Amino acid sequence: MVAPDGIGVLLRSIREDAGRTRDEQAQIVQQAQGGRWFDWENIKRWELEKRLPVPDWHETIAGAYGLSVADVQRAVAASRQHRRSQRREKEDVERRRFFGVAAIAAGATALPGIAQAREGIDGALTGAGAGDLAYLESAFERHRGGYHGRAPDDVLAEMQADLNLLGQVLSQSHPAGARADLARIAAGIAGLVAIVQHDRGDKQGAFGWFATAEKAARESGDRRMTAWVLARHAMVPLNYGAPEVAVRIAARARRAAGRTPTAAGALAAAVTARSLAAIGDHQGARAAVTDVQKRVERLDGQDVADTWFGYPAQKHFVHLSQAYTLLGDTEAANSAQDKALVLTDSPSVMTRALIAMDTATCLRLDGDPSAAAEMAVGIFDRLPGPYRDGLIRSRAEALHQALGGHPRDLLGQVLA
Repeated sequence: MVAPDGIGVLLRSIREDAGRTRDEQAQIVQQAQGGRWFDWENIKRWELEKRLPVPDWHETIAGAYGLSVADVQRAVAASRQHRRSQRREKEDVERRRFFGVAAIAAGATALPGIAQAREGIDGALTGAGAGDLAYLESAFERHRGGYHGRAPDDVLAEMQADLNLLGQVLSQSHPAGARADLARIAAGIAGLVAIVQHDRGDKQGAFGWFATAEKAARESGDRRMTAWVLARHAMVPLNYGAPEVAVRIAARARRAAGRTPTAAGALAAAVTARSLAAIGDHQGARAAVTDVQKRVERLDGQDVADTWFGYPAQKHFVHLSQAYTLLGDTEAANSAQDKALVLTDSPSVMTRALIAMDTATCLRLDGDPSAAAEMAVGIFDRLPGPYRDGLIRSRAEALHQALGGHPRDLLGQVLA
């Protein structure tokens, strides 16, 4: 039940008084934030108070609804107070725990709700199941598109309800054919969660979710999905200091992908190139680069879509940037970085930061450690808070370890 004087009633009444649908209101909100992508379902969530607008949204909401920021803050506060008064103590504890009051795992704040959802899905995969396949398929499609400028924690929060539903559906009986479809959907959604956990720096969470995704993919019998899960899984050890493990997982991905040109096969080859370069096998790495370039030439359709399941040109050049950087070929790396930036949409905060970190590393390799450190510091200083941990920090720490003297101290200050 929404608060009578809360944000849900306020936003809905303004929209209805203006005669606008939720879709129309979503367009106004998108315009209020400069045309950046906006998930129209947020309108419904806010009106029903399924989720309360966080402070980052208050100014945008005020502009889109003709309110002051103080009006929005008062209404949100009323909704929050009403929510507290209606919830049982156990529910309140779980809410606080989910949004970050939990143990620190591998340098990242654990999200207990996410971990519990994985346990439910993983356990259910051993039995039969049924459910609303159409809805879950649409949820899978909705989530697979990427961040669209959202922070990783926000993406996980939006996925929570669908993860809980997926666990429930998997625990029910279902005909064999539908069960295979459900397992494929479970593999895809679990893989998406694993990607976000990887980006957050929660290595343990990422490994766990990828293990569940692989289990589901193999149950579904979908080799393409299995190859994709394994290729994405290999990126966890690659990006967090275990490239030899990454080589082994990527090899499994390439076997699952076979010779048919797929995004998963191209990604597996790209991860192989980066991993071999990281362990000093430059000949093997260059052979893998040649392999991925040949595979990319044969891709089309959904395999080149700009989603977490596709391997578009932008993603290809991002991987080439890192492979050439690890190989010490700064000329080829800088060329790949330029091409990647041209193809990268402006909201891609993480991608742009990673490309810039590669550029900084190339400066060090070219004999200018001071410029490398200054560039890395500038990148880190401009990053929004939610992006300062995880993958970007890992890349910055690798550069920090390679520097010495004053440049090392300079970068170390922002990483401390």
